Amino acid sequence: MTELDGERIAKVLARAGLCSRREAERAIADGRVSVDGKRLDTPAFKVTNKNRITFDGKPVGAAEETQLWMYHKPTGLMTTHRDPEGRPTVFDNLPKHLPRVISVGRLDINSEGLMLLTNDGEIARKLELPVTGWLRRYRVRVWGQAEPDKLESLAKGVTVEGVKYGSITATLERQMKSNAWLDVALREGKNREVRKVLEHLGLGVSRLIRVSYGPFKLGTLAPGEVKKVPKSVVADQLGDAPRSTPKPDTKPRAHRRR
Repeated sequence: MTELDGERIAKVLARAGLCSRREAERAIADGRVSVDGKRLDTPAFKVTNKNRITFDGKPVGAAEETQLWMYHKPTGLMTTHRDPEGRPTVFDNLPKHLPRVISVGRLDINSEGLMLLTNDGEIARKLELPVTGWLRRYRVRVWGQAEPDKLESLAKGVTVEGVKYGSITATLERQMKSNAWLDVALREGKNREVRKVLEHLGLGVSRLIRVSYGPFKLGTLAPGEVKKVPKSVVADQLGDAPRSTPKPDTKPRAHRRR
């Protein structure tokens, strides 16, 4: 942040790891953010390092060094900091030594597999965008007979209930009597995209495992386990984050069967 021009307050809060930029905008609208003792009412307000910022009455420090973790999300956990229905969340079940972190994208309560966590809300936002170019890969078990030609048609994109989904690569890995395993890869990651698109083809999803997110792989990470990404790898993949574009993952890889 420069003293001359400053940065928007929502971006500063996100970079400090307090929340995502969208959450910061909601917090400002709710009157939870003040600058130099005055409550803010707009996320467009710009601040410099000379301003005194408070969030819920607590001083906001300078942004810490960007850190990234890989996490194996089990089923049965919500990807949210608070669930109005009181269901268990990912963040309730993380190791206590972790700082406040933000998820890169989401997995629904019935999905499992790799999630990326970061202390930098701007990084989280950047890595979720389709223009970033990172491929998300899933192993998916479905009920029914998977027809290869219908799976191949998803590469052209599809519209389901008025929502347009981009190109999806879906291949049949193994067909059994009543169900099948598929390998699915996409770059958008809209809400419940894999489930909705496959249900559109008449295939009910019974298990969904994210096995990679860009260059990061689930590998042998156990359910509930967290692994910090080394600084050298973060620097290599994110560059001068969050302004640079991460390297896309374009090569298909084989994944171990479960």
